[in-house]
Amino acid sequence: MKERKRRSRGLTIILLLLSLLLVAAIAWGVLSGIKTLFHYSDTAQIGKTDETLEDDPTIEQEEEDSLIPDALEGLPRNRYEPGKFFEQDGIRYYESDTCEGVPGIDVSSHQGEIDWQQVKEAGIEFAIIRLGYRGYVTGELALDEFFVRNIEGAQAAGIDVGVYFFSQALTEEEAVEEAEFVLKELEPYHITYPVIFDWEEVSSTSARTNEMNMLLLTACAKAFCERVEEAGLRGGIYFNQAYGYQQFNLLSLKDHIFWLAQYEETPTFVYDFQMWQYTNEGTVPGISTNVDLNICFWSKS
Repeated sequence: MKERKRRSRGLTIILLLLSLLLVAAIAWGVLSGIKTLFHYSDTAQIGKTDETLEDDPTIEQEEEDSLIPDALEGLPRNRYEPGKFFEQDGIRYYESDTCEGVPGIDVSSHQGEIDWQQVKEAGIEFAIIRLGYRGYVTGELALDEFFVRNIEGAQAAGIDVGVYFFSQALTEEEAVEEAEFVLKELEPYHITYPVIFDWEEVSSTSARTNEMNMLLLTACAKAFCERVEEAGLRGGIYFNQAYGYQQFNLLSLKDHIFWLAQYEETPTFVYDFQMWQYTNEGTVPGISTNVDLNICFWSKS
């Protein structure tokens, strides 16, 4: 009888321990989900008051530091060594044992007429050119008025080219429509750099995107990139630190190119990225206005 009681108590203890482990596992899963939701909130804003103006995604360093979350599992970390960046004639480069960073620019009609041969001779190796945009009030798709002359001029000068589209998509269907618009305009050209989804919040009460949220924004970016990649091109997403930490669910987008905007001496963004826009006040021979300067990182392996 005593032996049976001991066995019964032992079985009870085992069942209790298993129950505690199950409860702990459920609690861990719930906390992980809450952590992800808090990691990506919908409070950060990047204003844009006119469809033809270039964005300025700079945020103060103290504000950026307050945004940095605990690192999410499944996202590769920033791999670039601060000491490996260097500058020549106002243009930054990167060189390490495993990676090379080549210099580039991104342009739109805001830069006006460009002498692309001078740009090439200044050492610029690639250009990301605005192909078009969706109106933030009307929702209509439009081609950048300088797109054709920019892409043809850059390629004629021997500069590698990618494009970006300023999105104001509200649904996945609209994002796919934007991708189709881009692909149609790219039919005459061969590009070697990505097609970038550039979605930014517009500081206007009349903006059709004022109620956008993180989940839908991520879904739109994913739909755009997937349609682009179905056509055999590389898709990517442009964002600053605030959007990378709080607006896009980067875990869902990790298979696409990340283009980070961070205006600092070296990038401190926690997660890995393939392109870095480090200033919007660059100067390059052949361009009469300030211009965004970038580095694209290529693996040496």
